[in-house]
Amino acid sequence: MGAGIAEVLARAGHEVIGIDLSDAAARRAAAALESSTARAVERGRISPAERSDALARFRTFPELQAAAEADLVIEVVDERWEAKREVFTALDRIVKPEAVLATGTNALSVTRLAAETARPDRVLGLHFFAPAQAMRLVEVVSTVLTSPRATEAVTALVRSLGKEPVAVGDRPGFIADGLLFGYLNQAAAMYEARYATREDIDAAMRLGCGLPMGPLALLDLIGVDTAATVLEAMYEATRDRLHAPAPVLKQLTAAGLLGRKSGRGFYTYQAPGSAVVVPDAETPADGPERAAGRTVRTVGVVGSGTMATGIAEVFATSGFEVVLAARTQDKAEVAVARLAKSLDRSVAKGRLPRERRDEAVARVRPAAAYDALGEADLVVEAVAEDLFVKQQLFRVLDKVCKPGAVLATTTSSLPVVATARATGRPQDVIGMHFFNPAPAMKLVEVVRTVLTADDVHATAHEVCGAIRKHAVDCGDRAGFIVNALLFPYLNNAVKMVQDHYADVEAIDAAMKLGGGYPMGPFELLDVVGLDVSLAIERVLHEEFRDPGLAPAPLLEHLVSAGCLGRKTGRGFREYARR
Repeated sequence: MGAGIAEVLARAGHEVIGIDLSDAAARRAAAALESSTARAVERGRISPAERSDALARFRTFPELQAAAEADLVIEVVDERWEAKREVFTALDRIVKPEAVLATGTNALSVTRLAAETARPDRVLGLHFFAPAQAMRLVEVVSTVLTSPRATEAVTALVRSLGKEPVAVGDRPGFIADGLLFGYLNQAAAMYEARYATREDIDAAMRLGCGLPMGPLALLDLIGVDTAATVLEAMYEATRDRLHAPAPVLKQLTAAGLLGRKSGRGFYTYQAPGSAVVVPDAETPADGPERAAGRTVRTVGVVGSGTMATGIAEVFATSGFEVVLAARTQDKAEVAVARLAKSLDRSVAKGRLPRERRDEAVARVRPAAAYDALGEADLVVEAVAEDLFVKQQLFRVLDKVCKPGAVLATTTSSLPVVATARATGRPQDVIGMHFFNPAPAMKLVEVVRTVLTADDVHATAHEVCGAIRKHAVDCGDRAGFIVNALLFPYLNNAVKMVQDHYADVEAIDAAMKLGGGYPMGPFELLDVVGLDVSLAIERVLHEEFRDPGLAPAPLLEHLVSAGCLGRKTGRGFREYARR
């Protein structure tokens, strides 16, 4: 981090003094700057002359005295209170009176550090994100002691570096890490409980949420010890059990398995500091280990909404015969017409040949009677997210579907086994949670109950392969992988606004620019629907009974007021009515 910040400042035209007690660390920083700027020249981002100037502006020293004439000193030493306190009290005696001291902490109290100096009004937090050269977000942390002039000067500097400053108050994690580390902690706990494999947890969040990295891989990148330290500080401040570090984080830290920097964490790496993952005892074996699945040629899809139509499109374009059954013939035909229109857009964009579009549409047969599903080998329901409605449907499917047909529910939060028990063949029932929009999203959560037969589980995986989706396995509990990790994060974002810590715009910017999220939490909540989000959060709270999962009152108030997001024209933001 220190080397990255130094490069950002040097390339922006500032004289930079790098200070490290270790000569080896100083040499590594200089070498990193040379290597990084050389790549920037190769990619045409800077000229050779600009590179030479940047390198000339960077010097390293082994003593703090070298910072005596600095206007700004940024500390990025180990995330330990005593280490930071020692640096700050020493700098306070060395630097000139008008100099600003900034800490790069994301867990320790900036206020407490400021109080250790004779210049608390000129101490603040400056939280860059790794890699500092690429990440645009910088959280500027003011304490109750910080002078507005110091904050303004540092904020202007951040903008001049081409970064996006976000003003925050002093609390552990600030905005981005305050939301991120709770999510990472829940992922670690999910892995520790053996609910899902590390590979499936990471794949689910990458493919289901569009995140650049899975949570366990990200923990390895950040450092397992760093995550444990941040979470401990967050828990001390909030007493929220969701922030209490998962035991596995402490165990890995105690064992020295700190992630990439040590060569092993949740994954094993080629060498300390390497990003290359190598096989270990937990790596899934090559080749199929599960039983052979049942033959699937005809697929029934029940429902006429967006999800049902999308699922029918996925199967039809993959060569399956599809029966789309709805409550009325009109609804079924409208759904097929929407499917055809979606494929027309794919043709217009050059993604699908016209003949393949026509073949796919011809494979879909609309039906108003569930009897039409009698010969289907696999039936996928995508009706309302209501347990009673799904159970009623599965009782009907139990009567009309042939023996051996696989019955799948697309529920995202309801117990699959409760739906399975509505039939006389619970061994044939499985969860296949597609993500919206189904044609574009690559993930399917395969949810096996305690009653699901081996060959039914195998069938779900084989079908996912045939329709070019990535299947992840998870057990039958609320939220499965994605929603169980996603919605507590969204709920915590609402709590930040509710507590007046940060506003909607700042939080969305922080998560997009600092976390690499494709959408900020409030953008996503408004798209999903605040009512849908509230329902999922209530299910999670009811299932796990953790007080930290209780829906934020602000979310409940907005839903009660009819502010449900984009679909009503107002949620956390206001939208133009169509």
